[in-house]
Amino acid sequence: MSDIAVIGAGAWGTALAIHAANAGRQVVLWARDAATAASIEQTRLNPRLPGHRLPGAIRVTANLPAQAEAILLAVPLQHLRGVASRLPPSDAPLVVCAKGVEAGTLRLPLEVLAEIWPDRPAAVLTGPNFAHEVAAGMPAAATLASTDAAVRDAVAEALATPSFRLYGNDDTVGAQIGGAAKNVIAIAAGAVIGAGLGENARAALITRSLAELSRLTIALGGRAETVMGLSGLGDLLLTCTGSSSRNFSLGLALGRGQALADILASRETVTEGVATAPALVARAGDVELPICAAVAALLGGRVTLTEAITALLTRPRRDE
Repeated sequence: MSDIAVIGAGAWGTALAIHAANAGRQVVLWARDAATAASIEQTRLNPRLPGHRLPGAIRVTANLPAQAEAILLAVPLQHLRGVASRLPPSDAPLVVCAKGVEAGTLRLPLEVLAEIWPDRPAAVLTGPNFAHEVAAGMPAAATLASTDAAVRDAVAEALATPSFRLYGNDDTVGAQIGGAAKNVIAIAAGAVIGAGLGENARAALITRSLAELSRLTIALGGRAETVMGLSGLGDLLLTCTGSSSRNFSLGLALGRGQALADILASRETVTEGVATAPALVARAGDVELPICAAVAALLGGRVTLTEAITALLTRPRRDE
């Protein structure tokens, strides 16, 4: 039996597999495409995460594993439902390692899993982590959110190391909202820098985004203090300032005048904020999310960048 199964051989899934192997676990890494799985298994290298060789404790396969002590779901959020539906029955806890809101249903990741596997224990792993740094064993921290304390303890025991510190949290709503919204806000932050509006504007944007995160988290039943933790403020800071952020770099290109279609066509990886922005705003309903709404309108072609910025800057004055 493999200790850990990682579903999804993108950069993040591969980094988690490497980390779990370095933590002393036997790991199965699932890739959707059989040829890709065979290539990674043979070469011990994944082009999605260049420069990081897979340890011998990792076995790469295109067959979904039937047994594991924990299953880490590291597929893009919009593909989570399809992949999770194909998993063999098991009592192993499902740990979502993707961020976003499902288009169409407007479900958060754990809500998607609850529809498919209502009786299985589940958690979400989220926080300020770039894949290449985790794979390299650089110091990092993350939130492991679940309403089941036993699941939090078991998964933390399996994955935590001196260089990868895991903090438990029972506020799954707050943890998921932070992970979803930060991708949307990172697009806005990138656009601000790409348009040459300066660091003052980015700092103001990030700070006011925290207010949006708090409002939405509370409205959906989460806690405001979760927003100030790793899954909220921590992830927001990394994604809005780190050059390795796919969402920030997309916003940067938009701010420099590139068309969204051209940016997406040049990428092999998924930029989650593009699909999440309209879904997040729709899920929010009457909750006021001016920054996220501006990003959704920009991505949908309903406003230009100049119009979106003007609308935000001319909102009625109010106390903080």
